[in-house]
Amino acid sequence: MSNMQFFSYLLLMAGTTYLIRVLPFALITKKIENTFIRSVLYYIPYAVLAAMTLPAAVYATRNVISACAGIAVAVFFAYKGKSLTFVAVAACAAVYAVEFFV
Repeated sequence: MSNMQFFSYLLLMAGTTYLIRVLPFALITKKIENTFIRSVLYYIPYAVLAAMTLPAAVYATRNVISACAGIAVAVFFAYKGKSLTFVAVAACAAVYAVEFFV
């Protein structure tokens, strides 16, 4: 790939990314009143975080079974309202325990 081709692709990608981020601010000037759209926009960060974190957690160990056990323990203790440190340590301990026995 030549430098000219690389920089043209880079410029196109940067322009596209910039437009996606700037156009909503430029075009939407008043407050969004629609409750459905507001709820969708509220949950987008959580959905993106889950979509990025879950596959990484599944493939972070040698065995998918141990990863699923760690995720299950983490979800259980998070649902119970435990601290982030406790949830992380419990999930790691579950992964190590399952890896030891499998």
